[in-house]
Amino acid sequence: MQLTATMQRYVVHWGEMGSRWGMNRSVAQIHALLYLSEKPLNADEISETLGIARSNISTGLKELLAWELVHVTQVLGDRRDFFSAQHDTWEVIRAILEGRKRREIDPTLAALRECAAQLERDRETPAVVRERIVSQLEFLETVTRWFDAMKRMPRKTLLKMMRMGERIAKLIGD
Repeated sequence: MQLTATMQRYVVHWGEMGSRWGMNRSVAQIHALLYLSEKPLNADEISETLGIARSNISTGLKELLAWELVHVTQVLGDRRDFFSAQHDTWEVIRAILEGRKRREIDPTLAALRECAAQLERDRETPAVVRERIVSQLEFLETVTRWFDAMKRMPRKTLLKMMRMGERIAKLIGD
């Protein structure tokens, strides 16, 4: 696969962003390449295009499969696995947000819930510290409930809400 200058810029930038999201740069570049590709690619094609070792490609593809950002497909007459990315932008971002929630927010919520349970028997922790822990727990639980509600909302409704922006806040008021 030949990459234009624009495609190269996209792949490099997606790799940079992936590393900020807690994903290996090479893994994010593999995802970007598959996202841009018009046809499924095999691991050798990905390796050759990106200049990344074949072993790193295999590891990266496994991670992308776990993130549910790519899927395996077959090509008639070829025994190799071919890989294709999810091309629906909404689904890509949803999968990334879900993965980050699962890896970052859920463990934090579990730890905060444990701390809150300990606080019920703990008389030594200062009141201001108790309040901070409970406040953080309440905030993350609220954000999680909101996120779960947004996931269930039809895309068309969610898009309308997003386009309405701050008009919703003005409507609701303080």
